[in-house]
Amino acid sequence: MQNSVRDVGLGSLGVSLERRADGSILVRSTVPMPPHPGKMTELLEHWARHSPERVFLAKRNDGGDWRRITYRETLESVRHIAAALLERDLSPKRPIVLLSDNDIEHALLSLAALYIGIPFSAISPAYSLVSSDYGKLKHILALLDPQLVFVSNGAKFSKAIAACCSPGTEVIATRGAVATHRTTPFASLLDASVSNGVDAAHEKVGPETVAKVLFTSGSTGVPKGVITTQRMLTSNQAMMRHWLAFVANEPPVLLDWLPWNHTFGGNHNFGLVLYNGGTLYIDDGKPTPRGFPESLRNLHDVVPTIYFNVPKGYEELISALRQDAGLREKFFKGVRLTFYAAAALPRHLAEELDALAVETIGQRVLMLNGFGATETAPSVLGSTLETSEPGNIGLPLPGVTIKLVPSGGKLEARVRSSSVLPGYWQDHGNTAKAFDEEGFYRFGDAFRFADMDRPSKGFIFDGRVTEDFKLLTGTWVSVGPLRARLIAAFAPLVKDAVIAGHDRNEICALVFPDLEACRALKPAAAAGQTDSEVLASVPVRDAFRDLLGEMARTSTGSSTKIARLVLLDEPPSIDANEITDKGSINQSAVLMRRATLIEELYAATHPDRILTPR
Repeated sequence: MQNSVRDVGLGSLGVSLERRADGSILVRSTVPMPPHPGKMTELLEHWARHSPERVFLAKRNDGGDWRRITYRETLESVRHIAAALLERDLSPKRPIVLLSDNDIEHALLSLAALYIGIPFSAISPAYSLVSSDYGKLKHILALLDPQLVFVSNGAKFSKAIAACCSPGTEVIATRGAVATHRTTPFASLLDASVSNGVDAAHEKVGPETVAKVLFTSGSTGVPKGVITTQRMLTSNQAMMRHWLAFVANEPPVLLDWLPWNHTFGGNHNFGLVLYNGGTLYIDDGKPTPRGFPESLRNLHDVVPTIYFNVPKGYEELISALRQDAGLREKFFKGVRLTFYAAAALPRHLAEELDALAVETIGQRVLMLNGFGATETAPSVLGSTLETSEPGNIGLPLPGVTIKLVPSGGKLEARVRSSSVLPGYWQDHGNTAKAFDEEGFYRFGDAFRFADMDRPSKGFIFDGRVTEDFKLLTGTWVSVGPLRARLIAAFAPLVKDAVIAGHDRNEICALVFPDLEACRALKPAAAAGQTDSEVLASVPVRDAFRDLLGEMARTSTGSSTKIARLVLLDEPPSIDANEITDKGSINQSAVLMRRATLIEELYAATHPDRILTPR
């Protein structure tokens, strides 16, 4: 699309290359690391002095009205809560654990812990509320051994706390109580008297102080506790301020649902607001058909200057913007840029959003992407106007060096920067494996140059090195790109897919279908059918066989051709580690748990549920 793009004012990013004799390539940012403070709470104090009445955090209360808290009020509350924490003589070796979703109390307690140097760890609520065996929660709490656990609602989390927390653990609850544990009302923390001890503790906090333990999502195994220091947080935000330069003069306004137990929401977005004196409206919506109406309700009230979401969220947003001209005009006039992460954005969604923007305001709104990890706090790469094509993950941010190492026909990516973790909590084995001999952190992912002759054109994500495999012919199968191609080719009928074929002659796929989209193929007949009956129906089977045939006809060889697939009527299991709480598929866990289906896909004769191209 040739229409102009709204100018927002981004910082320049550049690279220099060093090609080594062993085939590896060092890609260094040509922009030096910007100066940055020694701890994140310096920013809270700064904005409380310079913009005291600016709203920092807001969230709807039970009555539906927005409850807002300013930078001045936040700092005052944080100091009182910090005093209450000091009274408890908490150990920095036993982090505070927060089990519930994003809210203002969650933020205040986290900031108070940061203020006095007590690590905290926000844990996915799914581990308490969705899991049936609490396996991941038990694993995490055994590592952390917390003295203090926070929940928004004591009754809601009672079963998980009773099953997983030691009897002496104190529970802080915004409301309600846990019958099996001593429960303290959150409001009582605000009554603590602020003494000189709070200032003394704050003074001791420095760049190497552990700020939090943030657990990986478990997409490649059990969650690992990433030790996140103050230096990691402040340096990464300094990199991002150079990249998203306009936020230094235009404090960002975010309306954001992304959970703080993940690095995208908890480090990237929360940190972006705090570092630049912005305002964060906490969105209780989710990027699902059931959850997105709440996000739409909030979008009618609050127009973010930067809109962050995952690809599924953009799918829901585009559908809503098509139907609501008023919201469409309000959104595109207010938003400065859009940003996606967590998964590849299908090109058709980017093109639809561009078309709606042009129709509404006569120009496109820049959509950016990037690359990072929990272990890098998180941002490593960022896209620019020149590298904003869907799939391009951009260039190294200031102070970042990427090391590309040849591996199985790909370039395995590693990184060195000031925002890389020092190690994993209580896990020397995984810490040792995480770094190479030069101290570069190993992502386990592969990059390729968008244009080998012009490195300034950025990188393309090239899948996880550990997921790729060879067919019996010796041909390498690049799982990530093939999986993304399958999902795009079958849109909107497929939510996710797992690729099989290690040491086989052909590639097959296990497909997690979008049941709502499948039911829509013949809604009258599907109304009274079970999920299994819908997937076994002729319209659905024919649609998948046709699309599989079309995909086969456009494949370039055995490494990109899917011979057969099976539709799964059982969703991925969080307890079996098939899926993380953020929705990422654990490829190896699915293949292992559903080994019987794999054998059916490769049997000499196939049962009816195995679909072939036509």
